[in-house]
Amino acid sequence: MENVIEFKQSKSESINWNTIFFVGIFHIFAVAALFTFSWQNLLAAGVLWWVAGSWGVGLGYHRLLTHRGFKAPKWLEYLLSTCGTLALQSGPLAWVTTHRIHHGFTETDKDPHSPRNGTYWSHIGWIFRGTAQNQSDATVQRYSPDLKKDPVHVALDKYYYLTNVIVGIALFAIGGWSMVIWGVFLRVVVGWHSTWLVNSATHLWGKRRFDIRDDSRNNGVIAAITFGEGWHNNHHAYPRSARHGLTWREFDVNWVQIRALEMLGIIKDVYAYDLSSEKEQAGVLKKAA
Repeated sequence: MENVIEFKQSKSESINWNTIFFVGIFHIFAVAALFTFSWQNLLAAGVLWWVAGSWGVGLGYHRLLTHRGFKAPKWLEYLLSTCGTLALQSGPLAWVTTHRIHHGFTETDKDPHSPRNGTYWSHIGWIFRGTAQNQSDATVQRYSPDLKKDPVHVALDKYYYLTNVIVGIALFAIGGWSMVIWGVFLRVVVGWHSTWLVNSATHLWGKRRFDIRDDSRNNGVIAAITFGEGWHNNHHAYPRSARHGLTWREFDVNWVQIRALEMLGIIKDVYAYDLSSEKEQAGVLKKAA
């Protein structure tokens, strides 16, 4: 608890100038990308957005590493974590630690990006101030001990920015600078705001299936741009569930891929909350009454 309190006290005091500088640079190049459109550039950005946002953040950082919604062989776990670094949302240790604190203290002063501190804060302000992106070793040890003892994840966390450098060099060789600013800068910025909308908008707008203690909501628009992460009320009700979209109307791209991996025998022990079982149980109780 002590380390989280330190975060609360420091968020209004320290300004992360490095973060502000690089986020600003990426936004400038993202705008520039709009003047260099080509179908090849769009394809490169789209494929990398899927790899980083779906494989990396959705399946890897979130549903596997943070909540352990399924078990994967180490080669796949490391592959998904590497894809996650492409999103440039910090490395696996920092990302998972921040998200576990968010679930442990949702919408309180100890939540790194609580929307009750304002929409701007929950969307982007939280990365500009405080220690949410620069946790102490003690905080990481407390909330992500499983990852901290893994040397591969530790290395990925330390050098997470290098994957985009490598990808940028490859894109330059294929399509020049215009492909780089589409496949790296514009794609990263779109990915940032998509993920940040889960932090901000899905705690403000949408429908609530489950009446739980926080303000999380299901938002179909955000689910569409985050490969299923926008079914946020479902997720907060059952955080470990690898399935976020609970009905056919709640299309969850990440869940479809998880089911495919399970059917192929690549992953196992997939935990998925089943809404129909709850309805069946409610029917039994009603008849008994």
